[in-house]
Amino acid sequence: MEEIVKALKEANKVLVVGHIMPDGDDISSVLSMYTALKRMGKEVMPAIDWNIPWIFEELEEVKDIVDYDGFIESGFKPDLMLIVDVSSPDRIGRFAELVEKVKTAVVDHHQTHQKFTDYSWVDSTFGACAQMVLRILEKLGAEYDEKLATLNLMGILTDTGFLRYPNADVRAFKDATKLVERGGKPYVISRMILENKRLEQFKLFSEVLDKMKMEADGLLVYSYITQEMYKKHNCTSDDSSGFVSELRSIRGVEVAVMFMEVEPKHVHVSMRSREWFDLAEFAKSIGGGGHKRAAGASIEGKSVQEVIDMVVPKLVEKLQQEVGVK
Repeated sequence: MEEIVKALKEANKVLVVGHIMPDGDDISSVLSMYTALKRMGKEVMPAIDWNIPWIFEELEEVKDIVDYDGFIESGFKPDLMLIVDVSSPDRIGRFAELVEKVKTAVVDHHQTHQKFTDYSWVDSTFGACAQMVLRILEKLGAEYDEKLATLNLMGILTDTGFLRYPNADVRAFKDATKLVERGGKPYVISRMILENKRLEQFKLFSEVLDKMKMEADGLLVYSYITQEMYKKHNCTSDDSSGFVSELRSIRGVEVAVMFMEVEPKHVHVSMRSREWFDLAEFAKSIGGGGHKRAAGASIEGKSVQEVIDMVVPKLVEKLQQEVGVK
């Protein structure tokens, strides 16, 4: 952390990069660093090589996030590329091309992190990358107000399931409390994330439930969404990000999986476990990564059914090995 803080102090132009298919913690970490560093007088560009989910559009700073094309067109020449909430270079899309060309640092909390930068602070004991960002900004002497505190708080709340998941330890509660004391508005975040759904999402989820299947004596539940299903209900992958957690909420389920065809022949496998199944290790076996209770993988060149046929038997076998189910 100290090396990254020093690098940030010395840099005049900073490119802050998040991961593809961004979630609340990723967007929080990117925008918190962007907002704070900009206030410190640095030239800063926030970047994510993916469309930002529409639910985050009410955050004023979201409009400043550029994709790789926007970065190239801007002519911005960073002294430092700071990557947040990213475990491997493929997760930053086309920005991976800069890793060997620009001084690069990464701040990450994924268990499956692959070191690929000049500086790296990786600590999987944190429930959210936003907690690590908080510590860096404190070291930098950032002045918090309602806006910055709310942006920073969003990452902690979303990655801990609003302080409901096992990664919501005492430290997460203390960090959240600290940010609320500094002006953070948890009710603004919860309304934006939890109470901001489109009718089309419910119709899509209804079809997901129709296609749902259970295996391993009810320990595994999975379903899928094809490109045709997204188009039928006027939805995108942004609209289905929370579906896997809904499947996990079924009584008796340990592992829930959503297979989502985010683009033709590009399937994202989103996985959640409830109490004991280590998804981080399993995700590595199919080319992905993540945390013990939340992990995923992106698989290209295969149809949804081909990916299901590849992943589900492996999961069933692993569950059978662990608990002896038939």
